[in-house]
Amino acid sequence: MTAFYLKIWLEDELKFLGDCPWEEDLRYLREICSTSHIPLKIINLQKEYHREVVSYALREIKKGRTPNSDLLCNSKIKFGKFYQKIGAEFDLIASGHYADKKIIKGVHYLKKAKDSLKDQTYFLAYLSQEQLKRAIFPLGRYLKKNVRTLAKEFGLPNQARRDSQGICFLGQIKYNDFVRYHLGEKPGDLVNFDSGEKMGRHRGYWFYTIGQRKGIELSGGPWYTVQKDIRKNIVYISNSYHDRSKKRDHFRVEDLHWLSGPPSKQQLARLQVKVRHGEKLYAAVFQPLGVKQAAISISGSDQGFAAGQFAVFYSGDYCLGCGTIC
Repeated sequence: MTAFYLKIWLEDELKFLGDCPWEEDLRYLREICSTSHIPLKIINLQKEYHREVVSYALREIKKGRTPNSDLLCNSKIKFGKFYQKIGAEFDLIASGHYADKKIIKGVHYLKKAKDSLKDQTYFLAYLSQEQLKRAIFPLGRYLKKNVRTLAKEFGLPNQARRDSQGICFLGQIKYNDFVRYHLGEKPGDLVNFDSGEKMGRHRGYWFYTIGQRKGIELSGGPWYTVQKDIRKNIVYISNSYHDRSKKRDHFRVEDLHWLSGPPSKQQLARLQVKVRHGEKLYAAVFQPLGVKQAAISISGSDQGFAAGQFAVFYSGDYCLGCGTIC
């Protein structure tokens, strides 16, 4: 057994953007490994992370889309480049993700964790079958409170540490500061979507996500981002965003990816979809539009569909795969 620490934090950014808890992470890990007599190896994946994940995120943001870097981090780095670095020396890789899996007739299926609040299958939906075969998820059958109890029983130094939050490489760095560091500012107009009236100015359309409320500091709100015109550099906002007229019950996805092969008719009959991480699931109707595209209709309606986000598909307890909202 060997423990690995993946070094993906970005040194240049940290010089300008503030603190990242990597030193604290590593200190805890060293204490645990020392106490448990487990060898620890540090794997440097900074260049790979920047090339595979950060560059992708910045390209998507500049296009006015909403990337989900965590799915790419898992598939390209934690279960991708890391696997390549360690080669075939280890048959199985234990991950701290809250997820589970099951093997049926030689095929590996990703399952939801017992703790529905902590379930992280959404972030693992872009894994390949080969990556999933090698992964095990020890925490998947425990509630978070049970994990805390076990940590206390074993006297682990991180037993009372707060849960990690945010995008995997940013740590305590603010997202807007990270975007500003790389893309700068590009002032433009904030326009009332309903009346066409100019309401104020923004510092760059890339700081706004469809459905976003935070950061629009205007009277008469709350105000929400409802649309962006990238060519004209206009961000459209509305203070009636919760009206039915602003909600949608359908969207399209591209670049479909299935974890364990295309879903069966039985799975499609029970299909559900998440359009963001969390417990909210919609019953969904799946209409293929080609090999890698589909139209999705949901039960109910949602006001936060944003191009670039991942829609993740489920059938019962199983995570089937994902597609990119377009």
